Amino acid sequence: MVDAFVTSDEHPAYGICPSRRFPLGGFDVAERPSREYPFNPADGHRYTAAGVPVCVHPEKVGVPPGRYATDGAPLFSELRLPTASADLDRYLRDLMHSAAPGMLEQLIDQAVEQIPHVFPEVDVVQALRRALG
Repeated sequence: MVDAFVTSDEHPAYGICPSRRFPLGGFDVAERPSREYPFNPADGHRYTAAGVPVCVHPEKVGVPPGRYATDGAPLFSELRLPTASADLDRYLRDLMHSAAPGMLEQLIDQAVEQIPHVFPEVDVVQALRRALG
């Protein structure tokens, strides 16, 4: 059996989230709850019509909305830097601590590439150390 993708009690995913039961890519992620993904009171999960479990809080699992289990959509997360460097530390900390384990390396790579272009005055390594610390 494959391990669930979220295993830490400190991760912001809800206790009933499919990410705590299924591996990354083993469930879909929707932008928000909808009638398209009805709630099953028997186990507390939402499902597609085909029976695929669905997380409806992408910001909690650190994975953008996508039909990962249904269509095999590739997993990818995009760094969206804030407009002010004063907001960078908080943004990076929140992003890195809620990121899917499989996405963290992508986000760090994007930060290393993008931050010097947007905020040339920021020491990227120090910003990432603060975010991951």
